[in-house]
Amino acid sequence: MQIAIALYERFTALDAIGPYQMLGGIPDAEVVFVAERAGTVRDDSGRLALVADKTFAEVAHPDVLVVPGGPGQSDQMENAPLLDWLRTADATSTWTTSVCTGSLALAAAGLLEGRTATSHWLALGELEKLGVRPSEERVVFDGKYVTAAGVSSGIDMGLALVGRIAGDERARTVQLITEYDPQPPYDAGSPKKAPAHLVEMFREQTRFKDAPA
Repeated sequence: MQIAIALYERFTALDAIGPYQMLGGIPDAEVVFVAERAGTVRDDSGRLALVADKTFAEVAHPDVLVVPGGPGQSDQMENAPLLDWLRTADATSTWTTSVCTGSLALAAAGLLEGRTATSHWLALGELEKLGVRPSEERVVFDGKYVTAAGVSSGIDMGLALVGRIAGDERARTVQLITEYDPQPPYDAGSPKKAPAHLVEMFREQTRFKDAPA
């Protein structure tokens, strides 16, 4: 099984690394980072880089494809090499997935039209504009399309997909070996739980002004 994680400049690191860590626990799976050009690709901080060992053209038919989100996603909405690769890879993929605003790229490629999907809470309005039924769920399955909400939810998505592909026992094994047992010190991880002034501050600062409450 080949799992391809797409990279582009200014992606969010955990969007890619979370699924990478979970999906790497599938027996005999090859996880490969791909990009328009092979080489280092820097995250949204500019301080961290991952290496794309292969180009999109070299990985045309992965079994699973993962699209991370990040500030750089806005530059990808009309990027023909990425969108064409998504369409080509999706034509034969078993699973087509995204984390955070990566779902906007899937939608821009025309892959989520009429489907239910999620994204970062600030981007749900944008997702709806692209013909997608937005969901506030943390991980959404709609056929072979699996979308995760903001950043950290990519870990949950990856683990859920391990269960679908390799069975519950393998998923529990991956969860145990990574000691994925979240006990956050704060309860402000969603707009429904966070202090109202923080939610409003981010709504004002972001370009996704019409994200639903």
